[in-house]
Amino acid sequence: MKIIILGAGQVGGTLAEHLAIEQNDIIVVDTDGDKLRALQDRLDIGTIVGGASHPNTLYKAGAEDADMLIAVTNSDEINMMACQVAHTLFNTPTKICRVRSPNYLAHQAQLFSREHVPVDVIIGPEQLVTQSIQSLIANPGALQVLDFAEGRVQLVAVRAYSDGPIVGHELQEIRRHMPKVDTRVAAIFRHDRALIPEGNTVVQVDDEVFFIAAKDNIRAVMSELRKVDKPYKRVMIAGGGNIGATLAQTLENQYQVKLIEKSYDLCRVLAERLKHTIVLNGSASEPQLLASENIEATDVFCALTNSDEANIMMSMLAKRMGAKKVITLITNAAYAELVGDEIDIAISPQQITIGSLLTHVRKGDISNVHSLRRGAAEAIEVTAHGDSRSSKVVGRQLDEINLPEGVTIGAIVRGEQVLIAHGHVVVETDDHVILFLLDRRQIGAVEKLFAVGLGFFS
Repeated sequence: MKIIILGAGQVGGTLAEHLAIEQNDIIVVDTDGDKLRALQDRLDIGTIVGGASHPNTLYKAGAEDADMLIAVTNSDEINMMACQVAHTLFNTPTKICRVRSPNYLAHQAQLFSREHVPVDVIIGPEQLVTQSIQSLIANPGALQVLDFAEGRVQLVAVRAYSDGPIVGHELQEIRRHMPKVDTRVAAIFRHDRALIPEGNTVVQVDDEVFFIAAKDNIRAVMSELRKVDKPYKRVMIAGGGNIGATLAQTLENQYQVKLIEKSYDLCRVLAERLKHTIVLNGSASEPQLLASENIEATDVFCALTNSDEANIMMSMLAKRMGAKKVITLITNAAYAELVGDEIDIAISPQQITIGSLLTHVRKGDISNVHSLRRGAAEAIEVTAHGDSRSSKVVGRQLDEINLPEGVTIGAIVRGEQVLIAHGHVVVETDDHVILFLLDRRQIGAVEKLFAVGLGFFS
C-alpha cells in the first residue's frame, strides 16, 4: 500500500516506523529537513520537504496514485486543508486527519463529509487519551485497560504482587480458584522479556501479566494476581488543557475531582464549564498547595500538562507526599523508559494514537488495534470471514490453527457471547477474534491467515 504521512513529529515518525516494517510504500512530508533525514537514516522510506497542504508538495509525494493520506502535522488547519487538496486534485481514496481542537470536534458530523471537508477518518488524540485514563481510574490497580468488541471484552495488564493467590503457582490453578470465571493469560513480561504462557507457567512477583476476560470478570481475575485496590474516590488533576479539562468533565459526576491550573484566565473558564470540579489556581509543583489540598488523601493524581518534565516532577512530588497512585502524561519515549517506581503509569499519547490509526490502515476486517508496552507488542481484533473451504481459520478448532510465532488468540466474541480461547473452540464466520502479538512484525502473517481466498481446502 502506498501511504503518504504528513508530519514527521512523534506520531508521524512512529507511524512511519510501524508501517515501513510491514512492507508498505511510505512517503513522509514535513517542512523540517533534519527530522526527515533522521527518519530516512533508520527507515526504508521516501521523504519530501515542503508544506503538507501545498498541491505541488503532494504532487511530488505521489498523491496521484497514493492509496491513503494520513495528516498528522501539529496544525489542525493544515491537516484539514491537505485532505481537501488531496480529495479535490488527486482523488486520494482514503484520508485520515488528526484534529485536536474541541471546537472542530464538537461539529464533527456537520464539518467532515465529502460535501464539506472530505475526511474519511478523524483521529482525536485528546479524546483517546482521556478515555484511556478514565478506564485506568475505573479499574484500580490496572496498568493498561483495552476494550474489544465494544467493551464486552477487556485486555488488562497488572503487576503481580506477593499477596496474589496465584503468584508462585502455575497458571492452570486459576481455574481451580475461580471455577465460574473464564479467563486467559495472553502474555507475561518478566524483566522486559516476553513469555508466551502455558498452563504450567509459574507467575512470579513483579511479572507484568496481560489477561483477557469478559468485562464483568475483570475484577475477579485481578484479585488472583494482586490485592485489589479499593474503588477510587478522590482524583486530582494537574493541567487544565484539553485533556485535563475533558477528563475532569468526564469524572466529576462519579468522583471528587480537583483540578490545578496555573493560568488564572483559564481557571475562570474552567470554573464555568465544570459543574462539580473544584478548580484551583496554582502549580501542582508547589508542596504547600498539595499539602493544603490533602494530597495524602488523594487516590489518583494525574499530571496532564504539556510539559513532560513538569509532569514527571509533579508526579514524583505527589507520590512522595502520599498520593496513592500517579498517572503521568509523557510524550518523550526516552523519558518513559527512564521513569522509576514513583510513577505508577506513564501514558503515551503517541502510542494510543498510533493504535487508532493502525486500525484504519491494516488490511482485512480489523476493528481494533492497541499498542502495548510502548509499541513492543500489539493486541488486535479481527473479524473472521469465509467458510471452511475459503478460510484458514473458519470451521477450525483453535488448536488446529497454525498461528505465526509469538501470536496467541485470547478470546472470540460471537454476537453477545464471549468465548475465552481454549483449544476445542471452533471459529465461525463473523466471529471477532482477539489476538495478542508479542512481535508486531507478524501482522502481515496474521493478515494472510485471516484472508479469504480459494484453495484453502482442508
